[in-house]
Amino acid sequence: MLKGTYAKVAFFRPIISSQKERDNDVDFMLTHFELNMSYDQCCGFAVSDYIEAYGTDQESKLYEALIHKVNQLKQAYDFILIEGYPRTVFGSVFDFDINLEIAKNLDTAFIPILNARDKPAQNIMDELQIVSEAVSAEGCILLATIVNRCSPNVREAINASFASNLTEEQIYVFPEVKELDTPTLAQVIKTLNAQMLLGDASQLQHLVHGKKIAAMGVENYLSHIENGDIVIVSGDRVDIILASILSFYAKNHSNIVALILSGGIRLSQPTIALLQDFSTPVIPIFSVQSDSYQTAIAIEKISTKITPQNKRKITLSKGLFDANIDKAKLLEHFINTSNDTLTPMMFQYRLFEQAKSDRQKIILPESNDERILQATEILIHRDIVDVILLGNPKKIHQQALKMDIDISKAEIINPEDESLQEKFAQLFYEMRKDKGLTLPAAKDMMTNINYFATMMIHQNMADGMVSGATHTTADTLRPALQIIKTKKDISIVSSIFFMCLDTKVLVYGDCAVNLDPTAEELAQIAISSADTAKAFGIEPKVALLSYSTGSSGSGPEVEKVKEATRLAQMLRPEYQIEGPIQYDAAIDAKVAKSKLPNCKLVGNATVFIFPDLNTGNNTYKAVQRSTNALAIGPILQGLRLPINDLSRGCLVDDIVNTVVITAIQAQKRDAK
Repeated sequence: MLKGTYAKVAFFRPIISSQKERDNDVDFMLTHFELNMSYDQCCGFAVSDYIEAYGTDQESKLYEALIHKVNQLKQAYDFILIEGYPRTVFGSVFDFDINLEIAKNLDTAFIPILNARDKPAQNIMDELQIVSEAVSAEGCILLATIVNRCSPNVREAINASFASNLTEEQIYVFPEVKELDTPTLAQVIKTLNAQMLLGDASQLQHLVHGKKIAAMGVENYLSHIENGDIVIVSGDRVDIILASILSFYAKNHSNIVALILSGGIRLSQPTIALLQDFSTPVIPIFSVQSDSYQTAIAIEKISTKITPQNKRKITLSKGLFDANIDKAKLLEHFINTSNDTLTPMMFQYRLFEQAKSDRQKIILPESNDERILQATEILIHRDIVDVILLGNPKKIHQQALKMDIDISKAEIINPEDESLQEKFAQLFYEMRKDKGLTLPAAKDMMTNINYFATMMIHQNMADGMVSGATHTTADTLRPALQIIKTKKDISIVSSIFFMCLDTKVLVYGDCAVNLDPTAEELAQIAISSADTAKAFGIEPKVALLSYSTGSSGSGPEVEKVKEATRLAQMLRPEYQIEGPIQYDAAIDAKVAKSKLPNCKLVGNATVFIFPDLNTGNNTYKAVQRSTNALAIGPILQGLRLPINDLSRGCLVDDIVNTVVITAIQAQKRDAK
């Protein structure tokens, strides 16, 4: 949330457990949020230092060192998020809250987090009052209070109490979510120092909901195991191993997470050969040296810290935050001045918030691709859009189960539905019969997943579509052009990339679709790109690029850009549009003044239109690779309804970003 508002955000822990071991929270924040900080910048002093200083009346020196470190951060960052230390640790040593003491010395607002697990509502209410009074007594600003891990009845009681008292304090009540307190297989294996005998790394992020020791016969064993169990068994119990695999494939039996072979007993070679004959090891198998009892005790003591690899838990946590925090109200306390800087994180944050403000329904037709299913889980857990997957529901759910992801909130439509195929084929035939399309040909085309999905959008069964993870751009565009068609005042479909640099976001077009546009087509690309920029909160200042600035050069390519500029200015007189202009004059005010003194853009262009695909595609890739810029796209523009294309090498994050942008395009269409 903060990185969506401020250009440079720092994370700081005044007190960490030990200077000898790296702090888990600091490592997590540095990695997941890609903070531009060193580990040492994020840390103050160890808890043992404070306890020692307190006993020798030297704690003031520690505070001085702490304030100095924070002041250094203030010079380099726009906002510092400070995480305190668990109050339970200090409760047995000091009669005051060390976090409040630090907040007072650093002159910072304070957000206490209370743990309500297994506590009755009245105890929580009393604790809230005590905390509020303590913060006030210390002279600190109580920004908000978070009550975490509440049972449903406690949440209801607390919320009802605040509603009746009409309190002005911001108090946010979070539910207990068992999944967040459940270890992953990777954490279990690391703790046990186990060796993987069969399986793959993707299974290590599966959650371990329980443990069982298999010391009984197969008949009783199968009735005792539950979904998500990790089973500890001797390596010579081949019957248990085979029964576990059969149970995974059986329709009404439990799926365990892993098998731990205890006592250092290994599988025999014939057994390994038999298990390796399965196409994919559905249940990973590990070996440990400890006996079954020691192994079970070790599992019981495992800490469930969230690591950067726990993408599912991270997504769930962010979804909980979004659902339970009034971010707009909270941000009012932070924002004092306007900020013209727009970082990639800020831009992405705003996109997500805008998409969530008016939920749209987006089709992802390529459900056979694991990346699509992973993106679907993120999108629905973050509550950004409603997702429609196309495919066989049974196969999709089996794949999701195998990947250990939750896509239960996604709608699944089978494109082999004969009634829909017949309806769409008849509609498509009516659209295209004047162009020679026959009904049998229309029926055949509706078996193509992209044609089927595009017809769904045409029939208002969804608001937009994202395809291309396994299909070419032509496969995605052809149905769109035949069924959706272009906007009334646009004759050409084009594309843009959002180029997210360190402190600004630029729009590049067209870098993906049109090979060598004419002057008329280039003008259409320019106004479409300007309209897209405006729709996404970027003031359109358009530069039509050429190797010549103003009248300094000549040639057919320069003349094409001149004519395109003239046409674009006629079509959108309300926008600042300049051309032909070189890139350096469009982006740099000093260069603009020397090369084109009367230029309206004065070196502040935000939308860059390239004269052809060769120039545009190479330029965006050069900028992306040379500056580590985040390139979001290609985003298609000019269609009446939003359809977007993915690269076949896309990452899961690319899919999520493209879906978010498609949803915003659908919002803008609805607004019009």
